[in-house]
Amino acid sequence: QVQLVESGGGLVQAGGSLRLSCAASGSRFSVNTMAWYRQAPGNERELVASITRGGHTNYADSVKGRFTISRDNAKNTEYLQMNSLVPEDTAVYYCNAQTVLFTGAYPGYRDLELWGQGTLVTVSS
Repeated sequence: QVQLVESGGGLVQAGGSLRLSCAASGSRFSVNTMAWYRQAPGNERELVASITRGGHTNYADSVKGRFTISRDNAKNTEYLQMNSLVPEDTAVYYCNAQTVLFTGAYPGYRDLELWGQGTLVTVSS
């Protein structure tokens, strides 16, 4: 069984910074693209940033220049450094990972998309 565990949310004043972490744990798996999504009250879940295993990144326009996604492949962990936070960044943040599980049954692997439990980020004005 593979799971994602997030940490790092909290309350911060506008202009402040927070760093989120998300670690994948389990056995017999490999992690491909990792991402962060967020969902504010009354809104749909939206992609914040993603990063491939090779380090190629993609950001939502609303966070470009303020947020930085990174990962440590050896630790199966991704990070989201959030700077210059604004109240509009308030949301539950979810980490996401595209994984491959190595199984004993043919063909020997299967794809599995994982979600973290979510962590609340609140930015006060």
